[in-house]
Amino acid sequence: MFVVISSSVRKQVGDAVRKMARDAGLKVTFFSDYKGEPNTHHVQKASRGLVDSQADCVVAIGGGSAIDLAKAVAVSAKNPAVTIERMKTLADFDRFPLIAIPTTAGTGSEVTKISVITHAETRVKINPGHPRLIPDTAILDPELTVSLPQNLTAFTGMDALAHAMEAYVSTLANPMSDVLALEAMSLIGKFFPAVYENPDDLVAREKMLLASSLAGIAFSNASTNLAHAAARPLGARFHIPHGLSVALVLPYVMEFGLDVNQERYQNIARVLDQAGQDQRAEDAIAIVKKLNKDFHLYEHGKSFIQKQELVQAIPQLVRDALSGNGIQTNRKLPDKDDVTEVYTKLTEDLF
Repeated sequence: MFVVISSSVRKQVGDAVRKMARDAGLKVTFFSDYKGEPNTHHVQKASRGLVDSQADCVVAIGGGSAIDLAKAVAVSAKNPAVTIERMKTLADFDRFPLIAIPTTAGTGSEVTKISVITHAETRVKINPGHPRLIPDTAILDPELTVSLPQNLTAFTGMDALAHAMEAYVSTLANPMSDVLALEAMSLIGKFFPAVYENPDDLVAREKMLLASSLAGIAFSNASTNLAHAAARPLGARFHIPHGLSVALVLPYVMEFGLDVNQERYQNIARVLDQAGQDQRAEDAIAIVKKLNKDFHLYEHGKSFIQKQELVQAIPQLVRDALSGNGIQTNRKLPDKDDVTEVYTKLTEDLF
C-alpha cells in the first residue's frame, strides 16, 4: 500500500503503521515529500512514487492536505494524461482504491468529492469535484487528533463550521444536507470550545471529528459558497492555512448575505448557542466573531500578512474569488464591489 502522510504524522504513527502492515503481510511505501497544502508538483512526484512502488491501494493519514493529495494521486497515477482541471469534466475514470484516515477535525475530506490542489506556477487553488474522488473507506479515530496543536485545532474546527454553515445557506441546500449541517453545527457549538481548552478530551475530539465528517457530507452535496471562494485565493497568495483563511473572511461574507438568509442564520445562531436563549440572525455573526477572537485567529492572520501587501493584492484576490467555485451557490450573488468590501473589512479589522 502507498501511504500519503505528512512528515509530522509519520513521526507519530509511522512505525505503528509499518508494523501493522508487516503483520498483515503487506508492503508499505510512505510518501511524505510535501509541505503545507499540496500543489501540482506534489501530485506529479507522488504519482510517480505510487507507480514505482507497485502498490495496489492508496492510504491517506493526516489532515486535509494529505487526504486531498492522496485523492489526486489515486486518480493521476492511473490516468497520467488527465490534469487536475480536467477531472471534473469526465463522466468517469479509473483510480486506485483509496482509504482516508483523518488526523484533524476540519476538512471533512475523508467523505467529500472535492480535492483542493494548488497550481504550482499560478498559485491558484484548483478544486475539482467528482464522485470518484470520494474515498472508499473513512476511518475516524479521535485518538489520532489528540496531538493536534491548539492553533490547528482552531483552524480546522472553523473550517468544519464554515462547511456546515455554507452548506446550510447554499442555493443547493436540501432536506438531507440541512439535517447533516445543523447536526454538525450543534456538535461544534457544544464541543469546539471544550476541545480547544482541553486537547486531551477524547469525547470532545470524537464529537468534533464526527461533526467534521457530517459537515463534509453536507457541503459535498450542497456546496460551499462565497466564504470558501474568497478564502482560497487569500490562502494561496499568502500561504495561510486553509481553515484560518476561511475563518478570517467568514464573518464579512455572513454580513453580505444576512438580508437574504435571515431565517437560516437565526437557526444557525440557535444551534451554535448552547445557552438556549432566543437568537436573532445577527447573533450568528457575533458568535463567529467571538470564536475568531477567543481562538486568537486575527493575531494568527497578521503573522502571515502585511497590511500593504493585502491592500495591494485585493484587486487580484477579487478576480480570483469571482472566478472560483461557490459564487453561483450564494443566495445573494456578489459582484466585484461586494467581494472587495469583504477583503476591505477584513483588512480594517486585522490592522
